[in-house]
Order: sequence, then structure tokens, then C-alpha cells
Amino acid sequence: MGTRSRAEDAKGSSGLPDSDPAGRRPRSVPSLLGLTLLGALLPGLGLIAGGRRRIGAVVLTLTLALIGLGVYVGLTRRAEVLAAAVVPSRLLMTSVAIGTLAFLWIVVVVASHRSLRPATGGTGGRAVGALLVGVLCFAIAAPAAVGVQSVLAQRDLVQDVFVAQDEGKSATRPTEIDTKDPWEDKPRLNLLLLGGDDGPNRPGVRTDTVIVASIDTRTGDTALVSMPRQLTFMPFPKDSPLHRIYPDGYGKEGLSLEGRLEWMLAAMYQNIPAAHPGILGPSDNEGADVLKQSVGEAVGLKLDYYLQVNLKGFADLVDALGGITVNVNERVAMGGVSSAHIPPDKWIEPGPNQHLDGRRALWFARGRYGADDDQRQIRQRCAIKGIVDAADPRTLAAKYKAIARAGQQLLRTDIPQELLPALVELAFRVKSGTVSNVTLDVAKLRLKYLHPDYDALRDTVEAALEQPAPPATTAPTTTPETRKSARPARKPITAAAPGPTQNLEDACAYHPDGDKPN
Repeated sequence: MGTRSRAEDAKGSSGLPDSDPAGRRPRSVPSLLGLTLLGALLPGLGLIAGGRRRIGAVVLTLTLALIGLGVYVGLTRRAEVLAAAVVPSRLLMTSVAIGTLAFLWIVVVVASHRSLRPATGGTGGRAVGALLVGVLCFAIAAPAAVGVQSVLAQRDLVQDVFVAQDEGKSATRPTEIDTKDPWEDKPRLNLLLLGGDDGPNRPGVRTDTVIVASIDTRTGDTALVSMPRQLTFMPFPKDSPLHRIYPDGYGKEGLSLEGRLEWMLAAMYQNIPAAHPGILGPSDNEGADVLKQSVGEAVGLKLDYYLQVNLKGFADLVDALGGITVNVNERVAMGGVSSAHIPPDKWIEPGPNQHLDGRRALWFARGRYGADDDQRQIRQRCAIKGIVDAADPRTLAAKYKAIARAGQQLLRTDIPQELLPALVELAFRVKSGTVSNVTLDVAKLRLKYLHPDYDALRDTVEAALEQPAPPATTAPTTTPETRKSARPARKPITAAAPGPTQNLEDACAYHPDGDKPN
């Protein structure tokens, strides 16, 4: 037996360089690229295949642990994750975590390829390997950058729209919050939803849309009360300073119809703070505080918070979502002035499942020519439903930066940051609950006349909240076990059971013959 030369020791039986530390045969370029790709998809495998078994096993174990944790959280702790997505400090930590994990992932990909790559090799193979590593690193870095940007956009949205409890100024919101269980002694959460008509070439703000949303905190069932914009002599609570000024409600006798415009509900947001600045105390939005007191007294509910949608940002939000889909049951004017008999230039024609961009969606919600307030209120609620339907997880993930940017221009509220996690959990109940509309008998309640019957209005709202909500047209996307734990048992509702509520699914359905549900 002769002694092998150093050159012979550097070669395997095939005569090719043996760069594998374990003494295995050298890998071909396709094999090398395949293992690099596999090591990127499941970090740690590439290191193990490259001979760095110990560190590779550690990385692979951590990878599998993170995957398992993600699956577990996604299946069983989704509500808690979304609740954390409205806490600015946790959002900042999440952005740092995404960036760190992406960096470590890239380091593992590069290290895996270096472990697998021959010490010497053809220029072409090395170039192809380097190209693959570059593509893989970009495939990791690009989504991570988008993720970080989206998380930070969410943080900016939360901080800009929702003010901390001890920072915001409000004369009407609750002063104390039990962040652990804010609904323990609160069977209903009452929100005031406002739609302002501010925009280019429009002086001031008038709230053409005023809706009370009363949410059952146990079941998530929600009742919506739409207030006609032309209501006059709106009342105030007896302990309010405004009651001393307007003991008989906000109004003035002997005015013509045109003169009444400045004394209607739609004008209160702007006119009362202008006439009596600071009368309710320090406030970031005096008009909203005025309406919370007055509307709450009119419907007989204590309104907790308001959420104001400024229409100048509505179109941007709809465009950011990629449009909304609604059923159009009557022609909707895009422009026109009814009082001056100026017809619109364009119309949204009737039809089912119409996809509207931001501009058309805005006219669908607010088009007034040839329509009464009841029709507009229904369309507004259906537009809101269209936005909720369009905001699916896939759309939110792909377009969240634009959505968040539009949301910053769209929303004002006195809901404090501290309450947001509990509101997210409540939103899951609302999603699996029933949303119904409280039907108001306009003629009986004299809502379009000088002196509405607010006592009867309160009785109507009280009766609607006491009765079970109408059944949903489509079944909620929850399991029987979830529904059983989420809501208490109810008495069955018979088809003939009367009640002043209507399911929103039915109200927004397409009725080709003009036959709408009662």
C-alpha cells in the first residue's frame, strides 16, 4: 500500500473536489440550489445539510416552535392578537420583532448557502447560487418591510384618532374605565355615529347623518336608530347647562321652513358651539358633545362615545378598499339641487351587486335629489355595511397603509385608547350577532313637524331594545359551540311577532320589483 499524495487526498473517487465536511460526495448545482431553497423555507435544514448540525438543530427547533406558536395563537387566541393590535406600545414592539426576525432569517439563508456551497466551483454555479440567495433575501425583506410599515401605520392611526383617557378633553364621555372588564356592569354600549358634510367649498359642518348604535355587550346584537336630520326642538337633559338656555328644546316658533334649517338637528353641531362656546366644559369636539347630550335625551339613552365620519375622507377610504358592493333599489342622483329644480348630470341606476368606487359610493350614501331622508338613511347604513364587507383580511393586508391613511382623515372620536382592546373583543360578538334597524313611525311620532313626540320616541326605542333581535338572513360564521358560549338562550321568535326592528340584511337586499320587506 503506497502513501497517497496531498493532491489525491483532495479528491474523491470521482476525481472531483470533496467540499462536504462529512465526507459525502460533492453536490451538483441543482442539488445545492434545492437545499438552499429548502433551508430558506424551513430555516435550520440548510445548516444541517451543510454539516453544521448542532446550530442547525437549534435553528430548526426554534423555527418549528415559532410555527407551532403561530398556529396555536391563530386558531385559539385570535381575539387577543387583534386586541393587542390597537395598543401603540405593543404595535411598536411588533414592528421591531418583524424586522428582527426578517434579519435573522436572512442571516440563516446566507449561512446555509455558504455551508452548502463548495469551497471551489465553477463561476456559473456560484453566480446562480448567489442570484438565488439574493432573490430569497428579497422575498423575505420585502414582505417584512411592508409588514413593518403597516404595523406602524396602524400605530399612527390609533394614536392620531384615539386619544388616551387622561389626555383628551370631553365634556360627556365616561371618566372612569375598568380596562379589565369594562362591560361587567354595562349591559349596553351606546355609540353616537355622526356623518359630517364637510368638504371643499362647503362652509362649516352639518351632521346630515345621526345614528345611535346600541350594542348588547353580552350577545353583540346591535340596534340602529337613525335620527331624521330635520328634527326640531331637540331636548337636553335637565342637568345640562343647555337645558337652562333651551328648556323647551332647541328651536324657535314662527319660522318658515327655510328659517327652520338653522334650528334643525343637522345644524346643532355647528350652531350651538358657535353661539355658546365652552358651555359644556373643556372639549376637543364641542359639537359632538352637544349632540351626545341632546340625541341621548331624545331617544332615552345615555350615549357613551361618538364616532364621527367626515365625508371628505369617505371616498378615499372606499378607494383604499378597492370599492364597495351594494344593491341599488332606486335611481340615486349624483348631484342636482331639489330646491332649485336643478336635475343631476348623472345617476346611479338600479341593479344588484353594483361595485362602486369612492366617488360613486359617496353619492350613493348622500345623494338627495328626488329622495327623502328615509331613503338616504337606508342607503347610508347599506354603505357602512358595504365597507364592513369589503374590509376582508386579504384586502386589509394588501392595502392597509392606504386604508390607515384614509382613516386618519376620516374619523374623529372620544373613544379612549384604553378601551380599544375590549372594543375589539366586543366587535367579534357584534360580527356573530344581529344588526337591526329600529323602525320609526315618522307620522305617528310627528318627526317631520315642529314638535316631535319625544316621549313616544323614547318608548319606541325602549320597546325595540327589550324585544329579541330579528333573526339574521345568513348564519353567522361561528361554530355551534362558539354561539352557545357567546350568547344566552333566547325565546324563539315567531313569524307573526310584531316589533319595531328590521334586519339590516333585508333592508340592504335587492328588491327588483320595489317590494321591500316590512
